[in-house]
Amino acid sequence: MKLLTSPASPFARKVRVVLHETGQAQEVTEIAAATDPLGDPVDVIHANPLGKIPALVREDGPALYDSRVITRYLDARAGARLYPENRIWEVLTLEATADGIMDAALAMVLESRVRPEGARSEKWVEGQWRKVERALDAIEARWVSHLEGRIDMGQIAVACALAYLDLRHAARNWREGRPQLAAWADRFASRDSMIATAPPAA
Repeated sequence: MKLLTSPASPFARKVRVVLHETGQAQEVTEIAAATDPLGDPVDVIHANPLGKIPALVREDGPALYDSRVITRYLDARAGARLYPENRIWEVLTLEATADGIMDAALAMVLESRVRPEGARSEKWVEGQWRKVERALDAIEARWVSHLEGRIDMGQIAVACALAYLDLRHAARNWREGRPQLAAWADRFASRDSMIATAPPAA
């Protein structure tokens, strides 16, 4: 299998962490793929017509995307139970919350990188950050207990989202006022899978 990826993408990192946690990393060749939100990234659209990463190219079927589809596939393939049936709705909700954090945080980055300076909207950027803050507050208040225990996909997704905030939005100090979540993130970051998939410094 081939994984179209990018070292800094939090969505791709979710998949890469799953590969390591389920013992499948050696079965996948990672291929760095450039994306362009304003164009047609030729090295990606053959696998994902939306032009986004990650995409998993398989020999026995069509390419899979987006990250949640790929992680479900890899989990089923390995029988790893990262989506345990007895907690499935909680796990899926945590994963969706983490993906929402990633979406908003990435949108903030693209606003400054893609739009011309005169067309950028600080109000829009701050609106995206408020989404991040609300999600973080919800996890701190209601979901921290779900981040403990046997590893699952909710934990992996939240860890990758928080690591992306550290990478791209460190100055906003998401840890302030969220001591439980901050402590959990530091512990999870010490897992071999997180160390192996750490992105390059910003």
